[in-house]
This record gives sequence, structure tokens and C-alpha cells, in this order.
Amino acid sequence: MKTLTSKDNLKIKQIRALLTQRKERDSSGLFVAEGIRHVGEACESGAKLELICYSPKKLRSEFAQQLIHEQESLGTACLAVSEEVFASIAEKENPPGILAVVQQPRLRLEDLQLERFKKGVALTAPQDPGNIGSILRSINAAGASGLLLLDDPAHNQYCADPYHPSAVRASMGAIFWLPLVKCSFEDFRGWAKSRGYTVYGTSAHANLDYCQVEGYRQPLILLMGSEREGLFPDQAAACDVMVKMPMLGHVTSLNLATATGIMLYKILEKSV
Repeated sequence: MKTLTSKDNLKIKQIRALLTQRKERDSSGLFVAEGIRHVGEACESGAKLELICYSPKKLRSEFAQQLIHEQESLGTACLAVSEEVFASIAEKENPPGILAVVQQPRLRLEDLQLERFKKGVALTAPQDPGNIGSILRSINAAGASGLLLLDDPAHNQYCADPYHPSAVRASMGAIFWLPLVKCSFEDFRGWAKSRGYTVYGTSAHANLDYCQVEGYRQPLILLMGSEREGLFPDQAAACDVMVKMPMLGHVTSLNLATATGIMLYKILEKSV
């Protein structure tokens, strides 16, 4: 087994660019998943892997070594590099010694089948990649169906990158198991209406408490506003039901990922 020792290798440069530049992720349709758990989830989910990069001296996990052996037998390119080379591309100070370059699925709304997408979450222009990853994790944990990320040019709103390393890391592997679609708000509005979804939105100004909803009707979409703006009036108008979450202390809002998680578990409890 030959071990790569050059930090200027073209594959190493590409990995570095994928970790640091959204334009590289967008143009190539690739992203990086770092760490044993994330690479393991990618492999188990059947995600399309372009490359596994690992440091033999750093990687002592039998599970990870087995992953590499299995992927090599499937024809996946597996690149062994020195500790110094791996350290030059790793996000963490003490990296576990393995990462994967993975293809982005790039699904469209038309690819979502109603029978498999009954409880979705839609976010209007989230700005924090970590929130996107955390919400993916909550969607998976609460048994919901997947995530829609909505750009809204009418309000100059555009989503953060769900394949940013922070989003991938925060998802704890959920990004490999859930459908994720990026589209415009207008396309979402028409699609949800034509498919018969009940759209539930949240606002501090809504009259109905989220706990007072008798039943959350499926198929449904939970529509959450951006961290700073919430839902604009025309976005709220696209909702069939608006609910509020009580704020009993001095704070006036919750973190987007926290609020979405609370709503998802209430929907799980009261789905009809």
C-alpha cells in the first residue's frame, strides 16, 4: 500500500477546496464527510462515494478499517495519506483519520413521493449551516420525512449550504438518510397545494397555541421562518394553520433548531 505524502496532490487540493469553498461544492456536486461515524453512515446508507481518504497511522478503529476494505472491494477509490497530509485537510485538531468525498443527491420536488414524504419540514432561508444539520438530526429522530430548503428572491432570502462541513457534522449522519430538496418558495407553495399538504407555520403573533391543535393532519409540511426574520406575511399566508410557542420568560424567541425540534415531537405526538 502506497502512502501519499504530498500536500499538493490534486485530490488533496480538491478536498481542501470542498471543505472551504461553497462554489466548489456547488459546481462539483460533491461534499466532505469527516469522521468514522459519518463515513460509516454514508457507506451504510448507500450514498455515492467518490473517494475515501484516510491515514493508516491515525486510523486504529477496526470498524473503520473494515469500512475501507469493503469499499475497496466495491471499487471505491481509497487514498492512503500520511498523518501530515491528513492533518492539512482535517477540520478537527485531532482528526480520527478518515473522511469521504460524497456526491450530493440533488433531488427535486418532483422526485418526492407522497406516500414516503408525509411529514416534511421546510425552512425559509436558514443562515446557519449548523442549524440545518441539527434540524436534519431532529427530523430523523422524530420520524419525519425530509427537509426542503427554500430560497425566496422576493425577500432577498437565500439558504446557507446544507453541505457545509458544519451542517454535515451537526446532522450526525442524518444527511445521508433523508431526502433534501433545495427550491424556491414559490415552487414550494405551488407544489404543496397541488399535492394536498397541510402547511403548518409558526409565529409569535399566531392566536393558536401549538399544544392546542387537536391533531396535525397528514400529509403535512412544517414551515419555519429564518433565524432573523421569521415568516414574512406572504409566507405565512401560504400556511393553512399558524401556531405559536409560548414564551414565558424574558426571551422572545427560540433557536431555530430548538423550535423545530419541539414542533416535530408535538407533531409526532398528535399526528392524525
